[in-house]
Amino acid sequence: MKYITHISRLLVGVLFIISGFIKLNDPLGFSYKLQEYFSAEVLNMEFLIPYALLFSVFVVVFEVVLGVFLLIGYKPKFTVYSLLAMIVFFTFLTFYSAYFDKVKDCGCFGDALKLTPWESFTKDVILLVLILILVRGLRYVKPLFTKLPTTVIALLSFIVSLWFGYHVLMHLPAIDFRAYAIGKNIQEQMEIPEDAAKPILEYTWTFNVNGENKEFMTNGSYPEVDGDYIGVETKTIDEGYVPPIQDFSITSDDEDLTTYFLEKDKLVLIAMYNISASEADGVAKLKTFTDEALQKGYTVIGLTSSYVDLQNEVKQNYNLNFDFYLCDEKVIKTIVRANPGIVLLEKGTVVNKAHWNDIEDIEL
Repeated sequence: MKYITHISRLLVGVLFIISGFIKLNDPLGFSYKLQEYFSAEVLNMEFLIPYALLFSVFVVVFEVVLGVFLLIGYKPKFTVYSLLAMIVFFTFLTFYSAYFDKVKDCGCFGDALKLTPWESFTKDVILLVLILILVRGLRYVKPLFTKLPTTVIALLSFIVSLWFGYHVLMHLPAIDFRAYAIGKNIQEQMEIPEDAAKPILEYTWTFNVNGENKEFMTNGSYPEVDGDYIGVETKTIDEGYVPPIQDFSITSDDEDLTTYFLEKDKLVLIAMYNISASEADGVAKLKTFTDEALQKGYTVIGLTSSYVDLQNEVKQNYNLNFDFYLCDEKVIKTIVRANPGIVLLEKGTVVNKAHWNDIEDIEL
């Protein structure tokens, strides 16, 4: 039992630190995932949506700190039972999401590793077993060092985690795992290769045969059945190849301009997924930067999901000399974790991006 406890301690501690750090690298992204869980379609707890970022920071810092606490043996009883409470909650959440098919990506490892809800639930069940082993073998979870260095390491892990979370919120994630990272080409991320795996679908057809409803399964072809057609349901067995970018578009009220803008040599995207929720201090910085970009031959456009009246209002209030175009809010949030955020493109390739706090650091 002693050795099993040590192995469980190592596995749980390392996994919690890795999972927590990946989310701590992008707490804003994790808050978007929490908003999805809190929505009416999932948990129907919309009153918590305004506090999603607060929950996000608390959860990811606590996750990292508990992992460190477990490895160094700081306050074993508090640590182990806190881990148990956290994994019970997450196991319920991932099971609910998987069983009712509510959330397609659990967000457990951010954008670094995509897990389906059932994969995430399986991971949580394994972790639950390992943590139950720690509960059973709690007497073997001893501090690695004496009291003073153990306390110092525990306190440092908390301070560093808080600082890192604040730093990436005020700037951008230190590591960008998304398809819009610097160096990525948007057009290439949208393409589906000719030899890509095709989706596999299962069709369940319902016919009324001699007064009785019967089901027939095919891979898409219409079944030869002597009866009256009632309906058909489709089930995805394998999604096949899914391109990293699926929903990116730049549109006006009457046309799709995605290709037109992605072929520009020098393009500045001002990303404001929601103009009403944008940071006033950040918007105030846009005038000087965008005017300079226009003088240096850049095409400058805004990307938003907000209505035209809000677009015109922000242009007038801040004397902005560029037009806004429409894009899905979730896509804009994925492109850059700032509102407003700045993205520089050359023929669709991301050459730079920045939080509005760092707009002065962008070289044109």
